[in-house]
Amino acid sequence: MQLKQGINDMNDAAASPLPGTRAANPLLDFSDLPRFGDFTPDAITPAVEVLLADARAAIAGATLPQTPLGWEAFIEPLEDATERLSRAWGVVGHLSGVADTPELRAAYNQNLPLVTQFWTELGQNRALYEKYQALRNAPDFTALVPARQRAIELALQGFRLGGVELESPARERFMEISERQAALGQKYAENVLDATDAFELLVNDADDLQGLPADALAAAREAAQADGKPGYKITLHFPSYFPVMQYARNRALRESLYRAYVSRAAENAVAPADEAARAALDNTALMDELLGLRQEEAALLGYANYAEVSLVPKMADTPAQVMQFLRDLARRARPFAERDLAQLRAFAAQELGLTDLQPWDTAFVSELLKEQRYAFSDQEVKQYFQLPRVLQGLFAQIEHLFEVKVLPDEAPGWHPDVRFYRIVRQGAGELVGQFYLDLFARPGKRPGAWMDDARSRRRLPGRLQTPIAYLTCNFQAPVGGQPATLTHDDVVTLFHEFGHGLHHMLTRIDDLPVAGIAGVEWDAVELPSQFMENFCWEWSVVQAMSQHAATGEPLPRALFDRMVAAKNFQSGLQTLRQIELGLFDMRLHAEYRPGSGETVQHLLDAVRAEVAVLTPPAFNRFQHAFSHIFAGGYSAGYYSYKWAEVLSADAYAAFEEALQAPDAARLLGEAGRRFLDEILSVGGSRPAIASFRAFRGRDPQMDALLRHNGMIEGAVHEAEQT
Repeated sequence: MQLKQGINDMNDAAASPLPGTRAANPLLDFSDLPRFGDFTPDAITPAVEVLLADARAAIAGATLPQTPLGWEAFIEPLEDATERLSRAWGVVGHLSGVADTPELRAAYNQNLPLVTQFWTELGQNRALYEKYQALRNAPDFTALVPARQRAIELALQGFRLGGVELESPARERFMEISERQAALGQKYAENVLDATDAFELLVNDADDLQGLPADALAAAREAAQADGKPGYKITLHFPSYFPVMQYARNRALRESLYRAYVSRAAENAVAPADEAARAALDNTALMDELLGLRQEEAALLGYANYAEVSLVPKMADTPAQVMQFLRDLARRARPFAERDLAQLRAFAAQELGLTDLQPWDTAFVSELLKEQRYAFSDQEVKQYFQLPRVLQGLFAQIEHLFEVKVLPDEAPGWHPDVRFYRIVRQGAGELVGQFYLDLFARPGKRPGAWMDDARSRRRLPGRLQTPIAYLTCNFQAPVGGQPATLTHDDVVTLFHEFGHGLHHMLTRIDDLPVAGIAGVEWDAVELPSQFMENFCWEWSVVQAMSQHAATGEPLPRALFDRMVAAKNFQSGLQTLRQIELGLFDMRLHAEYRPGSGETVQHLLDAVRAEVAVLTPPAFNRFQHAFSHIFAGGYSAGYYSYKWAEVLSADAYAAFEEALQAPDAARLLGEAGRRFLDEILSVGGSRPAIASFRAFRGRDPQMDALLRHNGMIEGAVHEAEQT
């Protein structure tokens, strides 16, 4: 999953419809849901102009000497104005990620520098900073509720990281750096999307696609027909690309697609074919410039490197601590990864005659090995997970755990595939939150899966503003008029993103800066999402959400048991891969210096030499499409996935312990209420470690993570015996 991070995390607002001509602009109407049905790109510039003027006026008023200190008189008017800007710009940013068009892109990029400049100016506003400091030092600060105390502390931290203490000319340079970084990050993401969209492969003979599942073959056929072309269209969008890598017997086809995929937005890209167009999408120079600017930003703020800056608002203390954590986990995982690779190579040589296993073979050979070892295929399992049934099962689990109901709702969307739902409390029917679901891949939609907030919870005069979330995935769209079917990995992804959504929507905090995911440390924000993944491996949950597309039968218990047995198939390799990415990201932002003679590729090669057992070929340019760290807020933070996995595995162990007790039903209900009360509902109103301790009664331990991944003593020998 990827979350957007903005200064002070002020991402939402609420107000009455604005009077006069403002009401005609959908981006200036904050009375209810976003007006996607009325949106056009030409609404962006006039809306931004109005909202920037309003926000600057609010800041000027807040900093007047006669404006009294206090939450209601000082902070709330600021929130009113800045959140209206964030809410409108959030709609624009969301649409640029899910429904990109040339007109939208042009308007977005025209206004991005103006919005970035405003947030940088806000972070450097010394008069505002001094008022926050005065509020923090006032005798009645301790009388504020803890959530508001924490919001003020986080705001002061944000000011310091925003360069408020800098003097000219460093202040002006900091602003230039901020604006340039925003533009470079956007361009990086656009290049990845455009490079992905630029490639297509038309296959005329179905024999060249032997092994491809029927639904993937039908999707390729429909894609070609939609373009008015014969044959089958394969693209680099994951639902099209990965089934070929996993199932196609045509090795040359797999190699062609692999080379195209791993060279996206690089100097050696396969697509586009035109040299000038390819050069225009090359992210090489953008990466170096971004990294150089981040290092300069760190130096201006008095830090040795950008990794130190990134860790200030996180749970981890230092880059060295993070790297020690990753290396320790790599040491534990390495024997399992070496076993996984040895078994894969032996199977490829003995069963398939492949003595030179290549990267474009690994998914294909792994699938065959898994089928042989566990007597099932991902494609067989996929037929049991029809999207409507999966959603029913997911919603039922949420309702059971957290005493809410998920109901269909209505709202204009940005695409016909988008669905809208509401969450209400059981019994009273009180509205808790709402969410949009956009689940299928398509051109103009960036890859991956993520949750973002459309509106956050906030207590307003006379009413409560309830949160709204965007939940976005890139699954294969329905084919042949039948409901979409999901792989089990897709199901896990859906539960993961809903974990983020629940963190946002089930908050009970009424102060926007720390409600939901706002104010939560970046390396703890994955806790609820990874926690929810565990339910995809519980028989009662899987049984309830499975129904075969042809027969209507639920998933057989025997097949589920084989899935569980295969759960940790190649977990060693997968763990080392995540560690490789996390260590690369941390070293990149702690050690790399553009212009020093070393390249990003050199550093990545060094990380792979240290921790990887399976090294990609020299033409692989993974880093050119690593949007998480160059365009997605995870810079010097990708380690968060493994860090938070320790928290989530240990948290879920409480549910496993409840399941073993004689009164399991009662204890499970209590565990669900405690998780809601101590993790989901408190949002960022207290440090994440305090929330974890309140739930678990102790500090986190790594044991549950190792056990969940099958990386415990004796497991290597047991696997070799089988």
